[in-house]
Amino acid sequence: MQIYNTLTHKIEEFVPNEPGKVSMYTCGPTVYHYAHIGNLRSYIMEDVLEKYLRYIGYDVKRVMNITDVGHLTSDGDTGDDKMLKGAKREHKTVMEIAKFYTDAFFEDCKKLNIKTPDVVEPATGCIDDFIKVISSLMEKGYAYEAGGNIYFDTSKLDEYYVFHNFNEEDLAVGVREGVEEDTNKRNKADFVLWFTKSKFDDQELKWDSPWGVGYPGWHIECSCISMKHLGERLDIHCGGIDNAFPHHTNEIAQSEAYLGHKWCNYWFHILHLNTNSGKMSKSKGEFLTVSLLEQKGYDPLVYRFFCLQSHYRKSLVFSYENLDNAKTAYDKLTARAAQLISEKKDTDSVDNEGFEKLKAAFTAALDDDLNTSNAITALYDVFKADLNAVTKLALIEDFDRVLSLGIISAAQKLAAENSGEDVPGEILALVEERKAARKAKDFAKADELRDRISELGYIVEETRQGTKIRKK
Repeated sequence: MQIYNTLTHKIEEFVPNEPGKVSMYTCGPTVYHYAHIGNLRSYIMEDVLEKYLRYIGYDVKRVMNITDVGHLTSDGDTGDDKMLKGAKREHKTVMEIAKFYTDAFFEDCKKLNIKTPDVVEPATGCIDDFIKVISSLMEKGYAYEAGGNIYFDTSKLDEYYVFHNFNEEDLAVGVREGVEEDTNKRNKADFVLWFTKSKFDDQELKWDSPWGVGYPGWHIECSCISMKHLGERLDIHCGGIDNAFPHHTNEIAQSEAYLGHKWCNYWFHILHLNTNSGKMSKSKGEFLTVSLLEQKGYDPLVYRFFCLQSHYRKSLVFSYENLDNAKTAYDKLTARAAQLISEKKDTDSVDNEGFEKLKAAFTAALDDDLNTSNAITALYDVFKADLNAVTKLALIEDFDRVLSLGIISAAQKLAAENSGEDVPGEILALVEERKAARKAKDFAKADELRDRISELGYIVEETRQGTKIRKK
């Protein structure tokens, strides 16, 4: 398998530290609000990566943190604590907010067929681990105390800006809009490892430490949680591209200073989901969540399909028109699979030669830097192949171990709805296309499609129970 390594800016062969085993870390959510669908694109693509590694035979252990303390509204260690901000907004305690939005996050993941990682660790459960690592960094001279806070000293590193060719003198004071200069820092790039009570008097979550009562910075969390569960040498670290700097840059700095050797071999970053007006965020435009898509009539798996149609290293533009196109394509796939279910014969068996040939095309696509777009093309090729229905259905089910689009289960439901009629796949596809046209209020196209269906010998009826199809 070849994969693009953000650290080296090259596509490299993926070779884990230990043969047959993969240690994988995913930056989890800061649980102060619902995840928007831009956040969830990253988790979808990380899910595909994990499932494909398992599919090709690796024993994967995947760990994810839950940030329930320490993440400020600026990644440059300034502004309000995001969790405290959420608690104030909803008049709840920080831990009530954390539990509610953690549960909401995993409910969204379930709807999107995203597997829960093997280990999920909230930051508040690892305070002793943070203190241990920070204490070691102080002893080794990589950290210092100033103004009541503990900072990592980036000047002690041979190279700090590992993901970008930054020159320190070219950097502004901060890396995010609205960041204010922290005069306690010795160097612009230094970052907080531990805040004391001098930072925010109204901080709800605080712990005793050698440096006073306080709480951890955001960056130290992922390093410690990863090392706690995956050891000193990590195979692959995942996250959105916006986390590469400063968050992942800081993780590398503190982890390797603490360990004394290279920490993570491969970095897997997913590009943004954009709208026509720019990067999607919680503060700009319509707050797009899985629940909102459901309210608008979209199956969450249509959004997953939409994401898989593009490469993870390309920015993806979201619009309802683009989502409608994905829905039409997804519904056609489902309809064609439903037709295969109705066509399969008990006397048929899997054509092993044909199966392996098409499977090879699928794995070749994903071996090529997780090219899900080409993997979807391989899925379409299954329907076009000169193979019996049993073999095609076996391939669809096999590919879905990675893609997790739920095509077979959706097709079974559709086939059951039409079990009274032997409806050809062509008709089912036209019916789904007509549904999409009606939803888009393109009634002229809907009428045209109804006429085409009628010419082929079928009648479409809209009832309270849904769309019904019957022969003339």
